[in-house]
Amino acid sequence: MTHILAIDQGTTSSRAIVFDGAMRVKATAQEEFPQHFPQSGWVEHDPSDIWATVASVSRGAIEKAGIGPAGIAAIGITNQRETTLVWDRETGQPVHNAIVWQDRRTAAFCNTLRAQGFEPEVTGRTGLLLDPYFSATKLAWILDHVEGARERAAEGKLLFGTVDCFLIWKLTGGQVHATDATNAARTMLYNIRKGGWDDLLCEYLRIPRAILPEVRDCAADFGMTRTDLFGRPIPILGVAGDQQAATIGQACFQPGMMKSTYGTGCFALLNTGDTPVTSRNRLLTTIAYQFGGKPTYALEGSIFVAGAVVQWLRDGLGIIRKASETQKLAESADPGQEVYLVPAFTGLGAPHWDPEARGAVFGLTRNTGPAEFARAALESVGFQTCDLLEAMQDDWAAGEGAQSVLRVDGGMSASDWSMQFLSDIIGAQVDRPAVLETTALGAAWLAGMQAEVYPDQAGFAADWSLDRRFSPVMDQATRDRRVAGWRDSVRRTLTR
Repeated sequence: MTHILAIDQGTTSSRAIVFDGAMRVKATAQEEFPQHFPQSGWVEHDPSDIWATVASVSRGAIEKAGIGPAGIAAIGITNQRETTLVWDRETGQPVHNAIVWQDRRTAAFCNTLRAQGFEPEVTGRTGLLLDPYFSATKLAWILDHVEGARERAAEGKLLFGTVDCFLIWKLTGGQVHATDATNAARTMLYNIRKGGWDDLLCEYLRIPRAILPEVRDCAADFGMTRTDLFGRPIPILGVAGDQQAATIGQACFQPGMMKSTYGTGCFALLNTGDTPVTSRNRLLTTIAYQFGGKPTYALEGSIFVAGAVVQWLRDGLGIIRKASETQKLAESADPGQEVYLVPAFTGLGAPHWDPEARGAVFGLTRNTGPAEFARAALESVGFQTCDLLEAMQDDWAAGEGAQSVLRVDGGMSASDWSMQFLSDIIGAQVDRPAVLETTALGAAWLAGMQAEVYPDQAGFAADWSLDRRFSPVMDQATRDRRVAGWRDSVRRTLTR
């Protein structure tokens, strides 16, 4: 029993990865599932699709690994954050589709709360901004719009959970209703300073305490799986939201360490140690991980469009057929043209938080073509990261200062061209790890460490290995000019 099963439940697919005793990938299984868009700006998942794909890929990965369930020491879970589910305590049946983190249906409600002066209370207690992105207003919407839901919730007949919590409930056959501190911290109901559900926020949003799960450490006992799922009960010993799991997988355990994950969007986290740092730049204060009841905090910045800009080149403009073509096309761009693409397709995230902004292209000439668009698309990810890191370093100025190395992961980090430009434009070293599956690795390490299969924090950090380090080669004058051009383009795009 030296293997760990990591369940990675994402926005568009569910994956399961079996790691061996040396934390190497042994087998992987993945399944996509449908996205539902009932109205413009609304995004939902069918909870049965989430559960069915998780059960299927978990069994599939164990089968591919060729070890059988007897070889699995423990399970770790990582998940899309903020996505909100409510289900019946007795039957386990969801009362509504899951409302996904991308969903904007509660924007007007958030505006009303902001107008009432409620945002300072939210930020002071949770570290978050008052935004539809987080779980609380989604939960309130379900309770208000599903017939009888609010009454049933008040009577303790309904349960709320983020995706990890729902999966734990299903995996344990309804025996455990719990989440971890990193997921709780994204609900906009959890007081990250006091370490518990916040009475004032629950009262203001009319959320019954009876509906909320127990909050545990990231490495903790989350119960045993039903025997019929895998042929034997397997303990669930690790849970973390996807970006926190990536931070753990990158071994960012020291204050000042930074990681940035490049998937559909981009999420950068800066470890600030045992002190929650209040941002002056509209970044989020959150929990990076929690062990032994003691949270470690982080500043987080979210970029809505990273890898999605490459999908836009392919599906929207049709100038590439495969994402892998982007780098070669960008390399052929005219160096004399400085085209800026601001990919605000669904608004701008941190540090701007302008949901009404929309995408724009600046610097077009008669000679601008597909190559210049491709280069501008890849560069936009570097520019947005630069904005985030400068905001983080400004917020962290009162501390020891952020380290001058950024650890990267996610699909776009495989592009040497993109990572070199990132290093150039932020003026710092960019380290790409040998294991790019850092999110799943983080979840696996949590469970494996708790099961005493994997090393402790110090041992895990020592095992972190580098694939390639990118160092800046762009001169300061060029960097300053390019960043100034980008920020002028962003200013022209902002609506507030």
